[in-house]
Amino acid sequence: MNYHEFQQAVNVFQELIGYRFKTPKLLCTALVHRSYLNEKHRYQDLTEHNERLEFLGDAVAEIIVTNFLYLTFNEPEGFLTSLRAALVNYKNMGQAGLEIGLDELILISNGEKAELGKARLSIVADAVEAVIGAIYLDGGYDQAKKFVDSYILNKLSGILQNQSYKDNKTQLQEHTQKYLKQTPRYQITQSEGKDHEKTFTIEVTVGGTRYGEGVGKSKQDAELDAAGKALSKLRESETEKLKQASFSVTD
Repeated sequence: MNYHEFQQAVNVFQELIGYRFKTPKLLCTALVHRSYLNEKHRYQDLTEHNERLEFLGDAVAEIIVTNFLYLTFNEPEGFLTSLRAALVNYKNMGQAGLEIGLDELILISNGEKAELGKARLSIVADAVEAVIGAIYLDGGYDQAKKFVDSYILNKLSGILQNQSYKDNKTQLQEHTQKYLKQTPRYQITQSEGKDHEKTFTIEVTVGGTRYGEGVGKSKQDAELDAAGKALSKLRESETEKLKQASFSVTD
């Protein structure tokens, strides 16, 4: 899209989130991936990428979420930490970005766009944090809190219901040791990107059988992602076995 169309899309986005920027360039900067600045035909008005805003937004989102959880739950620190991690991790942030169409607005190089693949959610999550940082600078804490309340904290009930706040690696290890008498093993299968923005792909095996593959901006995030997928696969397998056993009894 041309610059005029981009500006129109940015205006529509502001209407969607219910916040109109006093300094629209802050929002535009929040949408600029580092790789875009190397594009020959980039929009000349945009000269800064979103990583500084991402840094700020990450901290703002964390304090908003931390404050909410502290005031809402009279629970030990470990429980609150797990809940916070589930709310501000790249998967939840990225999903929030997809739901509000942020992925369609991010300015990224054509080369990077072609190679996005599994890293897409991580880039969208970074942009969400950058938008939070931009709102904080433009409108202050209360406006940033409204955004976090609407698009991040609104996922809390689902996280509690699914118990997805629990550490996937811990759950997987408990499950495999109990039912398979085996301990999961994690191995890096791919590492791509520049040093400051690497994306890791890690597979998890149990007893030599591959159960899942995860992607993350850090090895820990990738391992957690892989463990979550392995848990889903194991549970699906167990559900299928129960169904087959049920059919056998019925027959």
